[in-house]
Amino acid sequence: MDVPETRELAYFVAVAEELHFGRAAQRLGMAQPPLSRAIARLERRMGVQLLERTSRSVNLTGAGQVFLTESRKALDAVTASVRRAQRAGRTDPKLTLAMKPNGDAGLLESILQHYRRDPDAVDIEVIVCGIGEQAPMLRDGRADVAFLTAPYDDLAGFDTEPLLTQDQMAMLPRAHRLAGRAALTLADLTGEQLPRWPGDDEDATDGRLPELRDISQVMQLVALGQLVAVLPESVRQRAWPDVACVPLLDAPPTAVVVAWPERTTSRAVAALIRASAEAAEVAGAGAERRGEIRYQDTLT
Repeated sequence: MDVPETRELAYFVAVAEELHFGRAAQRLGMAQPPLSRAIARLERRMGVQLLERTSRSVNLTGAGQVFLTESRKALDAVTASVRRAQRAGRTDPKLTLAMKPNGDAGLLESILQHYRRDPDAVDIEVIVCGIGEQAPMLRDGRADVAFLTAPYDDLAGFDTEPLLTQDQMAMLPRAHRLAGRAALTLADLTGEQLPRWPGDDEDATDGRLPELRDISQVMQLVALGQLVAVLPESVRQRAWPDVACVPLLDAPPTAVVVAWPERTTSRAVAALIRASAEAAEVAGAGAERRGEIRYQDTLT
């Protein structure tokens, strides 16, 4: 079959996300009948059913689930190519770095100091975004580089350089029955209300709990006794006075990584990755880092 147009991918993504042709048409600013016909034509050309339709519901087939994931990636790639080309054509080159609050684990100041000494350095714009927003920003071209946290952030499509690993801790209200313990295990938190993070399955969480995108929201709800949270040790420095931090003995460690799109050839990006690795080494994180430093060969 001929390759679908980006317009058709956008139509399908809208219907797949809304699971309602009327709402999808409204979102796209078009009438419903031509949208329905466009999706039906796409299915005929592909030779596969993407949506199961009844008079009461619209649901994705297995093929539709796969096509939704790949369509999102394709649309992000198109958008990213435009944004990156626009930035590359500027007379005042600049890199955009995305991070969540404290997502650098305290390394950013040192990274920027190392970076400014590199002859390939350009101006950097740092965007502090909500939890879970860095990877989408990097994927769709709003950012050139991002600090991500493994295993929680989706690293697909990125090259990454690990900077440091951290143990995790439980954050509880000071009055909580476990707050005075020297250490806890994940089993101790069984039955506790945990945060719902971006990307979590709503069916697996309390539907009444809003999605949390900011550490301040988490601190407020923990302090009020509405939930407990499992977070990296670096967040301890931001804990409120009425929030207790207790080490978790069996929680898997998290890794702070600096990430950039695969096959990037920007010398400015290479310089920032170099600076990030150097700052991590100076901070004494070298023993925690994993893998070979690949940017010296892959970014030129």
